[in-house]
Amino acid sequence: MEEGSLRCDANVSVRLKGEIKLGKKVEIKNMNSVRNVQRAIEFEFKRQTSLLEKGEEIISETRTFDAALGETFSMRTKEELNDYRYFPDPDISPVVVSDEWLADIKSTMPTLPNELFEKYTTQYGLPDYDATVLTDTKEIAQYFEALCNSSKNFKSASNWLMVNIKSYLNESRITISQFPVNASSLASLINLVDGGQVSHTAAAKNIFPELIKNPTTSPLLIAQQLNLILENDSSSIEKIIDEALKAFPDKVIEYKKGKKGIIGMFMGEVMKRSGGKADPKISNKILEEKLKSL
Repeated sequence: MEEGSLRCDANVSVRLKGEIKLGKKVEIKNMNSVRNVQRAIEFEFKRQTSLLEKGEEIISETRTFDAALGETFSMRTKEELNDYRYFPDPDISPVVVSDEWLADIKSTMPTLPNELFEKYTTQYGLPDYDATVLTDTKEIAQYFEALCNSSKNFKSASNWLMVNIKSYLNESRITISQFPVNASSLASLINLVDGGQVSHTAAAKNIFPELIKNPTTSPLLIAQQLNLILENDSSSIEKIIDEALKAFPDKVIEYKKGKKGIIGMFMGEVMKRSGGKADPKISNKILEEKLKSL
């Protein structure tokens, strides 16, 4: 209509005077003006009336209107169904769906998104948001499933996939199927963090980028090559903490006066002096004990 053009269909049926039953419908397709609609209906009315008066049958069909001749012509017949658009295709043989066939199809179907969502929120204990992101595509869900086969820290696996991996995918403009690091290798990295062998910061900022460059190299070997294996020997860490406390006696006084946030500064100093290799959990525990005893 915005182009000033018109396409109109008209349905025409007639019946003898006194007849209760409606006549067969004939559809006239694609008239392009109000005048042609009028001409087509008038012609079709006369044609159908003539057939009835002669005792001939009106065929339910689709017709086209020839504006030059002022007449309608048959295009195709309609099926004798409630809605002629739905009718048997003569080229398709009947398909019998048996219970056995349905059962076989169901047994080979992959787990559907709603089932995975339920699994992630109930069995894995993940938030609804995580489950929604992880079931967004089939490929993401499959990678996460493979990840959870090698690592039981489901929340950590979810975080790595939603944050680190997805950021890399977006930056590289690739899909998860093109991601070079397989799920087993990433799970090994997660297990290194969980086992206290490397810090999460080192894993994310140092090992993960190297793993992408060298996906066939084990995360442990990369951590060793980069000298990122955490120092968990308490005596060695204690010496580093003692050095940090001696270097900042004024900060120790501030802590004793109630500025507990100072402990973050000391932790940063311990990480700096240890080259980031001091185990954060052990360091924080020793540091708190040292500050309390001073």
